Amino acid sequence: MKTATTGSALLVAVAAISLAATFFKLAAPTHPLAMAAIRLAIAGVALLPWGIAAYRNGTLRGSRLRGAVLAGIAYGVHFGAWVSSLTLTSVAASVTLVTTTPLLLAVVSLATGRDRPTRRLWAALAVAALGVALIGGTDSMAPTGALLGDLLAFLGAAAIAVYFLISRAQGDRLPIAGYSSVACLVGAALLFAAGFVAGIDMAPASSTSLFYIALSALIPQLIGHTLLTWSLRHASPTQVAMAVVGEPAGATFVAWLWLDESVPLLIALGCIITLAAVVAATVRRPQAQS
Repeated sequence: MKTATTGSALLVAVAAISLAATFFKLAAPTHPLAMAAIRLAIAGVALLPWGIAAYRNGTLRGSRLRGAVLAGIAYGVHFGAWVSSLTLTSVAASVTLVTTTPLLLAVVSLATGRDRPTRRLWAALAVAALGVALIGGTDSMAPTGALLGDLLAFLGAAAIAVYFLISRAQGDRLPIAGYSSVACLVGAALLFAAGFVAGIDMAPASSTSLFYIALSALIPQLIGHTLLTWSLRHASPTQVAMAVVGEPAGATFVAWLWLDESVPLLIALGCIITLAAVVAATVRRPQAQS
């Protein structure tokens, strides 16, 4: 039952986070750091009552509070790098590279011997890698500046891998909403500070921009990322990150539908392959009863 619930939570999370790239594209010309900072700030404030309650009842103190702060730093790096990459390359390439997290986590698992991927997960990773390669490879002919966008997206992947590892280490009794509140607020503070030092205008460019940033906080962040963090109670970081590999397919479809971004045949094929791998990794058949 727990496995089925976790699989369902991961699929809903992927559907929610797949909207993020399109929301950020629609929030332009607000600066990418401002988009990321405001998104995290809105989500952090929305979850703040749970954060205060968790601190008062003692479930978010000591090592867990320190973990939430470290997770927040990882959040800030992740969103700052990834949202910036969206201004330099296509949704397909950016979201593809930022979801290479499970490959990084698989290496960590092999090195540490913890949460080693199962044969089934390794097979799904291999299939997903093929799908990701088709999506990102087709977009490799992008204009000047795309390489920097690719590097920023990969930095975002490494940062969210750190977030998953930190969150997984907090244990099964972690108060998810309170923990997420601290992580979001710390990430927002880090991004606002970076913007201030760089002399960037951190205000939304318009009310329309603020609307789409708020949507990115309410759906991809509060629903998507909260479910991902919750899933870490019952699944390894590699399994959770594997589900996130479905985001390129979802984000590409949303961008095609909403932004009219063209979807070449190879990218469409890559999306199908990637989604199939994600479903195989996250949805398990019920065991036959004897």
